[in-house]
Amino acid sequence: MLQSLRRAGGSLVMTVPKAFIEQNKLHEGSKVNLMLDGEHMTITAPKPNRKHYNIKDLMAEMPDGLPRVEGWDEMQSVGLEAA
Repeated sequence: MLQSLRRAGGSLVMTVPKAFIEQNKLHEGSKVNLMLDGEHMTITAPKPNRKHYNIKDLMAEMPDGLPRVEGWDEMQSVGLEAA
């Protein structure tokens, strides 16, 4: 893929293809690895290294002996716990 460099302040910049952004779930502020080897530059997205939890699975793992709040399982989500 041929890219054009543009001036932005004192730097030259290029855009990142949308397909790369989507397949690696990147967003503004995401960090990427940049490797330089002579005339070659390689950009890689770091692999996610943390497990994503959801409240339903965490609640299912609770031991039976722990106290539970009445109606907790029926409460509506208020944040990202349902994602």
